[in-house]
Amino acid sequence: QVQLVESGGGLVQPGGSLRLSCAASGSIFSIYRMGWYHQAPGKQRELVASMTTGGATTYADSVKGRFTISRDNAKNTVYLQLNNLKPGDTSVYYCNADIRPDSSSRYTNYWGQGTQVTVSS
Repeated sequence: QVQLVESGGGLVQPGGSLRLSCAASGSIFSIYRMGWYHQAPGKQRELVASMTTGGATTYADSVKGRFTISRDNAKNTVYLQLNNLKPGDTSVYYCNADIRPDSSSRYTNYWGQGTQVTVSS
């Protein structure tokens, strides 16, 4: 079984910062892409940022210059540094990863349980 466990969410004032972490555990042979999505109430889940094992990154336009994604491949962990947070960033943030559980498996997409980020004064 593969699990993605997020941490680091919380309440922060506008202009503040948070750092989200997501650790993958369980049966893991390899991980290709890890990333973060967010989903505000009544809206679809959307990509925030992602990073491949090789370091290629993708960011949503709304977070470019404010959020930074990074990975520790040895720890199967992905991070999201959120700076200059705005009320519009308030959302549940979900970790997502493409993982091969073993050498005979294809990549399968997994989700974490989500962590709440609230930006409010």
